[in-house]
Amino acid sequence: MDRQDYETFSIPAVNISENFSIFAIEIAAPGLKKEDFSIELDKQVLTISSKNHPADDSESEIKRKFNRKEFNYGEFTRSFKIPETVNINEIGANYESGILSITLPKKEEEQDIKRMVEIS
Repeated sequence: MDRQDYETFSIPAVNISENFSIFAIEIAAPGLKKEDFSIELDKQVLTISSKNHPADDSESEIKRKFNRKEFNYGEFTRSFKIPETVNINEIGANYESGILSITLPKKEEEQDIKRMVEIS
């Protein structure tokens, strides 16, 4: 294989889901540490960014030359406009097994609560 020098641009894949009490955002970002992420909320815009700090070559026992390297997100930024129904004081995040999970709880009064109505 010939080695080609070119810059690749990639952003991690995102899943967004919702149930009656929360919105959830999952970002596939393998190979990072939780310290590499920054999550900010400014005027109903949630911004997730990352800086990948490559390992120091002296730490590695074997130096590798990649012919092709596809799963490397050097730096990325993703922004999402969040609804006003989100309780911004209770937003949480977790990074496990290469997935950054962000939970955005809905405000209590905005939750679709199923209830029975008595007929009189």
